[in-house]
Amino acid sequence: MSESLPTKLVKILDCKQGAVRAVRFNVDGNYCLSCGSDKSLKLWNPKRGLLLKTYSGHGYEVLDARASIDNGHLCSCGGDKTVVLWDVASGKMMRKYRGHAGRVNCVCFNEESTIIFSGSIDATVKSWDCRSRKFDPVQTLEEAQDSITSIQVTDHEILTGSVDGKVRRYDLRNGKMHSDCISKPVTCVCFTKDGQCMLVSSQDSTLRLLDKDNGELLGEYQGHVNLDYRIECCMNETDTHVVSGSEDGRICFWDLVEGSMTSTIEKAGKNAIPSLSYHPEEPCLLSASEGLVKVWRPQSYTEEDEQIG
Repeated sequence: MSESLPTKLVKILDCKQGAVRAVRFNVDGNYCLSCGSDKSLKLWNPKRGLLLKTYSGHGYEVLDARASIDNGHLCSCGGDKTVVLWDVASGKMMRKYRGHAGRVNCVCFNEESTIIFSGSIDATVKSWDCRSRKFDPVQTLEEAQDSITSIQVTDHEILTGSVDGKVRRYDLRNGKMHSDCISKPVTCVCFTKDGQCMLVSSQDSTLRLLDKDNGELLGEYQGHVNLDYRIECCMNETDTHVVSGSEDGRICFWDLVEGSMTSTIEKAGKNAIPSLSYHPEEPCLLSASEGLVKVWRPQSYTEEDEQIG
């Protein structure tokens, strides 16, 4: 079963931007973004290992970034307390939103890429209207009691994880907030592709699969190390496996249904693997560690496949 998982290193991107804080595929998986401790954001073609553009303008390290649905814009956030909207082609900063009282950890577009959502160490989630000339947030969510570490947005839901040990899901259709208590600091949250479940990573070296509607625990995944850092998790492109980085430099894969660890990538990094991004349609994984982004494919992958792709 594990032959189809991306465990073969096919490319290394030497980002030259200090420590890479996050790596993100764009919506169709043709490009990726790397966020650096040197205050820069870089756009890459990961298949060819080509740097396409560098975006500079943050006053401190960049911690997260996303591409819009049409690939025309990027949003990013960082330690300078700001959220930035970029024009991809020109590399120019279109908007810089200030409103958070501390470091902004995570950022995400809505489905139409008209609103940017940002989560901060100030325990708030703010939303910013990209079409408006106003620089004030259109909404602030203040339910969290500690730093917001992770955010995901669908057409009608906002999912957030917080150091206060809770996962909060805001249903925009009926204006309700649902909260599930994990009791340990949450480092990453994401929906499964069918939108029915939530995958939650927390600082007790455990991943949990929760039913979105009632919070029922459907599965637990253990064997990695996550006690001190913000370590990300994700699903593979077919929702059959759970993937997570680890503080000991491994990348771990579990069978979604059985809960058993099916394979690991040993020594994927010298230290912790804080950030992962899975291709939306192909068995391809990006991992960030130290100053490098690594591209992983299945063992059967060849250079001929690269040419076809």
